[in-house]
Amino acid sequence: MRLIKFTMVYDNFQQEAINHINNGHSVIVSAPTGAGKTAIAEHVISTALEKDIGVIYTAPIKALSNQKFRDFQGKFKDKIGILTGDVSLNPFAPVLIMTTEILRNKILDEPASLDKYSWVIFDEIHYIDNPERGTVWEESLIFLPKQMNILGLSATIPNIKQFSSWIESIHNKPVKTVIEGKRPVPLHFYFQSGNEVVDKIDQLKKMRLSKPNKLFGLINYIREREGLPCIYFVFGRRRAEDLAIDLASLNFLNKDEKIKITQLYSSLCDKFGLKSDRTAQNLYQLVEKGIAYHHAGMLPTLKEVIERLFTSRLLKVIFTTETFALGINMPSRSVVFDGLRKFYGKYVRNLKTRDFYQMAGRAGRRGIDTEGFVYSRINLQRMRIDEAKRIIYGPPEEVKSQLNTSYATILNLYEKHKEDLFKIYPLSLHYYQSRKNDQKEALRLIDAKLRLLKDWGHIDKGDITQKGQFAKTAYGYELILSELYDQQVLEQLDEFELGVVAAAAVFEPRKNQRTPSSLSKSTRQIKKICEEIYDKIKNKEQRFHIYPLSKIPYFHLSAAMEAWLRGTAFDKILRFSDTDEGEVVRYFRMSVQVLREISEAKVASYILKDKIKETIRVINRDVVDAERQLREG
Repeated sequence: MRLIKFTMVYDNFQQEAINHINNGHSVIVSAPTGAGKTAIAEHVISTALEKDIGVIYTAPIKALSNQKFRDFQGKFKDKIGILTGDVSLNPFAPVLIMTTEILRNKILDEPASLDKYSWVIFDEIHYIDNPERGTVWEESLIFLPKQMNILGLSATIPNIKQFSSWIESIHNKPVKTVIEGKRPVPLHFYFQSGNEVVDKIDQLKKMRLSKPNKLFGLINYIREREGLPCIYFVFGRRRAEDLAIDLASLNFLNKDEKIKITQLYSSLCDKFGLKSDRTAQNLYQLVEKGIAYHHAGMLPTLKEVIERLFTSRLLKVIFTTETFALGINMPSRSVVFDGLRKFYGKYVRNLKTRDFYQMAGRAGRRGIDTEGFVYSRINLQRMRIDEAKRIIYGPPEEVKSQLNTSYATILNLYEKHKEDLFKIYPLSLHYYQSRKNDQKEALRLIDAKLRLLKDWGHIDKGDITQKGQFAKTAYGYELILSELYDQQVLEQLDEFELGVVAAAAVFEPRKNQRTPSSLSKSTRQIKKICEEIYDKIKNKEQRFHIYPLSKIPYFHLSAAMEAWLRGTAFDKILRFSDTDEGEVVRYFRMSVQVLREISEAKVASYILKDKIKETIRVINRDVVDAERQLREG
């Protein structure tokens, strides 16, 4: 394919990064959201294609992977492929988009598959700081094949020099840093408190606390100052829906805009098979007024429809959760924060400055707006002014290691390095950043996990056993699934029961969500076996002082999964669970991914592989089929 070259005019920081890339150096770029980091990635891709070398592009969330696949496919056609566990399109393409988990697994399990790739682009590389998944970024960077250069794209992080120095130290080659502190579209901050809006935070000291903040007053204030379109960030799904419905008495569209947006919405719903979806029908009454909501509990296809409406610029106010800010290219003129506190893992606390700017950075459209507007709604009875100042005007937090080496990683490393695997920990960012006591504890945890694996038969006389071979393909669910394999339970399950086990392995209930009381006889038997195994896992991990404990299987989706495997329509299976429809789709897709991983275990029998293949085929249909969404999109 002959690529058409366009003359680009780059900003100084973009040109600086490109010069380093052209000189064959790895580069880490730190720049505000919306500054134009993607242009640097596109230069790497176009240059690599000219030289006939491969590029891996990783993203932290599948929605971002999907968007990049569409964007790059529009520019580079059949040179682009995608691999995310539940999607595999053009998987041998010279430019392959994948989640970071897939990259890490390939590096450890099948490094030869990466031989033709000379560049890896880590989008949102500061995600290495994420408590749940950051360890995947760290492991990928530690074990990255030597022929691969790195382009890391990051939001503003103050310790970028330390971060790049760490990468230099483990790969013995230069890593250049490019720092851009200035936004192309400056931000103007406003604050709502006591139902008044001011543009200086110290003016809040004079606010009357008796008046509650009103949504209508704020949105009208924004509208009168031509601040639409507006992204309104909330930290709860129901809250997003409730606020959108509350605003429905207002209309933001003229007659022509209403005709255009309803036609577009109807055609997109028809395209994605959403005509009969109840949520899509309810949203119509909001969409025709220029309002919508967007969150993880919605069907992925419906979220995509809303995203397309927003990029059409016909949608004027969207109430959404924070994932809308993560890399997805959805800029607006204004951003509103419903509050400055959110749930972090186990408790609610003040926003991190870095998270605030990840979202605030969506305000101000490059090439359209001269400035962006950011509104923070502050309840002075719940937050002090100095706390709000720290969030908005304080320095962003440093990126810290979240290393938590999995059992699968340890098994893969032991297979290659035996007891020398302990020499690998000093290569980690955790070691680079930590004090001696923390380093000792990290080494103790690795040693404890290795001793548990030996004690439980995953390793015997210096070799990985069949049980261990199975475990090292099941990242995140190693102990429970390898024990089910070792006890011949998986071999005895039918296609339905395999689906139930996979869904139980991946499912995480919301707080106070209860397991349905009416489980089928076979599911009750599987649940009993899994609970007995998990008790052994917990006891062993506690005996070896391993934390956090392995995830317990949850059977909340069992009835829904069984109904889906029987061919029941999606809207009908929802009555078997109180889980949001979008979450059901996500967990079913994760189930497909887990089943694919264990079917790739070399020690799995052909009988088990065939049953898994059939289970995947039946699960992966209609709204669950992520490939279909990309193909039809």
